[in-house]
Amino acid sequence: MPPNICLILLLCISTSKTRATAIGLNWGTAASHPLPPTKVVELLKNNNVARVKLFDADPLVLQALSGSKIAVTVGIPNSMLRSLNSSKKAAESWVHDNVTRYFSNSGRGSGVRIECVSGLQFSIMYVAVGDESFLQSYGDQFHPFVIGAATNIQTALMRANLAGEVKVVVPCSSDTIQSESNLPSKGHFRSDLNKTMIQLLTFLNKHHSPFFVSISPFLSLHQNKNISLDFSLFKENAHPHRDSHRTYKNSFDLIYDTVVTSLSMAGYPEMDIVVGKIGWPTDGAANATSSIAETFMKGLITHLQSKSGTPLKPRVPPTETYIFSLLDEDQKSIAAGNFERHWGLFTFDGQAKYHIDLGQVSRNLVNAQNVDYLSPKWCVVNNNQDLSNATGIALEACSAADCTALSPGSSCFNLSWPANISYAFNSYYQQHDQQAASCNFGGLGLITTVDPSTEKCRFSIQLRTSRSSSIYPPCLLHWMLSAIATILVRLQQFQ
Repeated sequence: MPPNICLILLLCISTSKTRATAIGLNWGTAASHPLPPTKVVELLKNNNVARVKLFDADPLVLQALSGSKIAVTVGIPNSMLRSLNSSKKAAESWVHDNVTRYFSNSGRGSGVRIECVSGLQFSIMYVAVGDESFLQSYGDQFHPFVIGAATNIQTALMRANLAGEVKVVVPCSSDTIQSESNLPSKGHFRSDLNKTMIQLLTFLNKHHSPFFVSISPFLSLHQNKNISLDFSLFKENAHPHRDSHRTYKNSFDLIYDTVVTSLSMAGYPEMDIVVGKIGWPTDGAANATSSIAETFMKGLITHLQSKSGTPLKPRVPPTETYIFSLLDEDQKSIAAGNFERHWGLFTFDGQAKYHIDLGQVSRNLVNAQNVDYLSPKWCVVNNNQDLSNATGIALEACSAADCTALSPGSSCFNLSWPANISYAFNSYYQQHDQQAASCNFGGLGLITTVDPSTEKCRFSIQLRTSRSSSIYPPCLLHWMLSAIATILVRLQQFQ
C-alpha cells in the first residue's frame, strides 16, 4: 500500500468513544505590580478552575496553591535550559527544590497538588521544559538545549521515584508547524527543527507524555489574508476552507489538524495533543477587543464541550486545553506586538473583561475580591505649562511604563493631544508607586484626584504590593521606544 494511503487511513481512524477535554488556564507573572498569589488562587477557586499552567516554579505561587486541589504544571524558563542541559546535578537540584519537596516519601503530595494523583491537595501533573523555545525568532538561542534539559529532568524524576507521577513535556510554539497553502494535509515541522522534533517526539512517546503546542487563531488572522475574522471566531456564516474532501468551518480545527498531520508525518499519529496556549487579546492591536475576545472564547469553549473533535480527529478533542491567559501582564515582551500584554481573561487587578463559562459551572466569571490598590490619584499633564516638549518627555516616560493601550486600534488610541500625554504620565506614575517625584516631568505633571478615564480608555491605579518593580529589562526598551514614538508623533496632530 502506498505510504500516502497509509497516512490517510491512520488519520481518518476514529474511536468509538467520545473523549472529554479538560480546560485550564495559563498563569503568567510578568507584571510590575502582580496580584498577590493568594488572591490569584482565590480567584481561580471562585471560578472553579481545576488546572493551571505556570511558566516557572515560584515558591510563593506554589505555596499559595497549597490546599487548593488545583492541578499544576510547573515551568522551567528558557533561561535555565542551557545549565539543565549540561548538568545532571543542576537538574536533580531543580527537581528536588521544585517538585520532590511537595511530595512525601510515599509519593503523595504534602500540600501542593502537582497534577497527577487524584485526591491530593495540589498535584504537579507536568514539568514544562522551556516556554516555546522553538520560536523562529529565537533562532538557536534555546532549542539546542531543550532535549538534553528534558532528558536530565526526566532522569532526576526517575531518581526521585516520581517519573510515574509527573510527566515531562516541552511546550512548542505555533510556528513550529508549517504548511504550504495553509492546508492541514500539507502540515509538517519546520525544516530547521526536523532532527530536534524527531528526538523530542521519540522522548515523549517513550515516557507516554503528550505533545504540548500553542494554537493562535488571532496570529493566524493577522498573518494570513485568506483567514477571515468570522472563520477565526467560529461563526456559522464563515466561509469554509476545503482540503481535499475535508471541510473546515473554523480556524481552530484548521490549525489543530495541521498539527495532527505533522505528528503523523513524523511517525506519531496517535500521540495525545495538549493545547498549551490559546486565547484572544483584548487590546494593543486591530481586532483585539473584549467584545471580539468574548465571541472567540465562547465559540472555543462551546466547540470543546461539544466533543466533536476535528475532521482528522472526529470525537477526539485535545486531551487538555489551557486558555492564555488568566491576567494581563504589563512586563511581557512586546517584540511580537503590543497585544502581548493584554491576553488576560481578567485585567491585571483580577476584574473580568467579559463573561464566559469555563466548562465547570455555568455562571459568569467572579472578580477578585478586596483588591488592595494604591491611593485614588492620577498624574496628568498640566495644561497651564508650555507643552512644546511634552511629546518627547512622554516618550521617555513610556520607555519605563506600559503605553501599549495607545497603539493604533487600541482602547486609548483615540485620545486627543494632550490627553494621550496624560496617559503616558500616569502610566509612569503608577509604575513608580505614585511617588511624587514620578509626576514631575520637568514641571509638566500634575497630581489629581479626579479620574481622567474615558468611556473606552482606563487610566489605571496600580496595586499596592511589596513585589513592585518599575524598571523594564533593557532589551524591551528598543521595541517600546519605536512603537510609542510612532503613536505619539501621530497623535501630536491634535496639538
